[in-house]
Amino acid sequence: MNKKRIVVICPGRGTYTRETIKYLTDCNKESAPLIKWMDQKRQTDGRLSLTDLDSSPFKSKTHMLGENASSLIYACSIKDFLAINQKKYEIVAFTGNSMGWYTALALAGVFTYKTGYRVIEKMGSMMENNIIGGQIIYPIMDDEWRIDNNSKDKVLEELRSLGAYVSIILGGYILIGAEQKVLDKLLNNLPKIDQYPIQLPYHAAFHTPLLESISNRATKHIPESYFNKPIIPLIDGLGNIWSPFSSNISDLYRYTLRDQVISTYNFTKAITVAIKEFCPDNLVLLGPGNTLGGAVGQILIQNQWHDINSKSAFSKMQLKDTFLISMGINDQRKMVS
Repeated sequence: MNKKRIVVICPGRGTYTRETIKYLTDCNKESAPLIKWMDQKRQTDGRLSLTDLDSSPFKSKTHMLGENASSLIYACSIKDFLAINQKKYEIVAFTGNSMGWYTALALAGVFTYKTGYRVIEKMGSMMENNIIGGQIIYPIMDDEWRIDNNSKDKVLEELRSLGAYVSIILGGYILIGAEQKVLDKLLNNLPKIDQYPIQLPYHAAFHTPLLESISNRATKHIPESYFNKPIIPLIDGLGNIWSPFSSNISDLYRYTLRDQVISTYNFTKAITVAIKEFCPDNLVLLGPGNTLGGAVGQILIQNQWHDINSKSAFSKMQLKDTFLISMGINDQRKMVS
């Protein structure tokens, strides 16, 4: 039996929510020892274990803090990844959104799983006592998930005029990073579309020059010796492919702790490169949850992949022959586990 080729997508911050509580329940035998190790490490460091956090009633001020959310999401993604049946599926590449880049590095062999945890724990707790700036999410698409270029141009002009930054390009959304006083103006100035604009709770101005100090601290605390060449190709937030044989470890280190910390993360470009360069049979989105599912659908529409040109067409394809498999959705999880 020929294996199906898949690209694995790792989610970032904001994906562990009230709906995903208890996601770590019933860990499989492959992931249970690693989750136990993370629990012990956190307890040694004076933090609540991931298992305790995951089994507690959801509280935004606890579960969404960087020092908790990052490690929770990493553990959930690892759990899902280790459940994939690799006798049926061949992983041809990894990518991720924002914090998911660190998870992708671990799954692709750049880090060991334990080193990946240490990096994510360090990066997630860098602003434990002082969050720098913030993030707003805002749509730039119509009801059928097609980019509205007129709306997009107006939003970008507003950002330029106020000195805000495009933090993440996320399908039919942009995430905007800036200091709080600038975000306050944007929350007031941007045209209201349903519930948007929304400021993301406990999110800093990720992927903007405002995080220069975080990048500098990261390079002091995280050594290049943590990094290895990937075993499986990686696609970063610029759309670059890091291959097992051609990757330069120093370049990968610099991109991870410098470039992607202070520059726009283009998730749209990463998924575009994934489908065009690797031609997978499926995209597999790791949990927790399915927050990125819509964004991936919007990117497929932008590329008219498999003739998908609208939200309706994407939904029909997903029902008929599921291309995007989200492990946060039980029925889809069963397809790959």
